[in-house]
Amino acid sequence: MITMPDLLAVFGINNGTLDTVVKLLVLFVVLIWLALVYYTWADARRRISDPVLIGTATVAALVLPFAGTIIYMVVRPPEYLDDVRERELEMQAAEARLLQSGVLLCPHCEYQVQKDFLRCPSCLRKLRDQCTGCAKPLDPEWRICPYCETEIPGRTPRRRRRRRADEAEHDHERPAADLS
Repeated sequence: MITMPDLLAVFGINNGTLDTVVKLLVLFVVLIWLALVYYTWADARRRISDPVLIGTATVAALVLPFAGTIIYMVVRPPEYLDDVRERELEMQAAEARLLQSGVLLCPHCEYQVQKDFLRCPSCLRKLRDQCTGCAKPLDPEWRICPYCETEIPGRTPRRRRRRRADEAEHDHERPAADLS
């Protein structure tokens, strides 16, 4: 069996001091390798949400000393999960502020429009219809014009006819049919 001093003797190291230096150097390299494995695992947890990918990156750093961490650093996502969440929350907050401030955007080209525009000045698409009675802009969801009560053709549902009160009274006065 070959021992460590014999192995070092192959490289021509017979001095105890040099032997200690080489052992410390090997220990240092192993510690750096383990630190890189831990770094890969911790960084992957902050950047990747899939636990399988986190494990794969960690195993690659463990199995391929130094190269696994370098490969991970090349293919890792560019930003942290917390940064992605924060950016999405900021975008939602900005959209909420826009809605509260009354700023409207064209649904087709996202150009800023006002609530009384019938067409978008940028893409020329129709935004609203014009009331036939008072010529004010109508919201597409409205069934009647709220300004002049003009019914909007094609959107106003037919009203159900109510039975008159006297017809209802006759129904109560009628005897029940004899089922025997």
